[in-house]
Amino acid sequence: MINSVDSLYLSERQSERKTGQRTLDQDAFLKILMTQLANQDPSKPMEDKEFISQMANFSSLEQMTQMNKALTGFIDMQKDSHFLSHSQLIGKEIKWEQIVANPNGETEMRNRDSIVKAIQFQNGKTRLVLEGGEVIDTIQVIHISRPSEK
Repeated sequence: MINSVDSLYLSERQSERKTGQRTLDQDAFLKILMTQLANQDPSKPMEDKEFISQMANFSSLEQMTQMNKALTGFIDMQKDSHFLSHSQLIGKEIKWEQIVANPNGETEMRNRDSIVKAIQFQNGKTRLVLEGGEVIDTIQVIHISRPSEK
């Protein structure tokens, strides 16, 4: 007969399985390893090779986690740097290429001039807001100069 403590424990364990993590993090790995060591048969201890292998796996997991954090920070820093470097274009006159459809339905490239009024960062891309209200990608820019005095 299952007493109420056992049934409570089992119901909690079942809900843990349903909502558990899909990845094995550092804490979970250590808990599994400690449980395994605590419950091993003293007459048949874990072989050294297995233990060393598990510790190497743990060390690799920890290093990958730290590397992932470092790379994420580096990528965020690069996005900020890239965005800020384009702020120097504000107030500059640029020549940029625009793809235009002609009456025959064919596309052609046209060069246009404009002054950069602002910089936007959308969907991972830096975009230039021009004085006419157009918003273009930075790859469309073919020439940058100081505004000409008219």
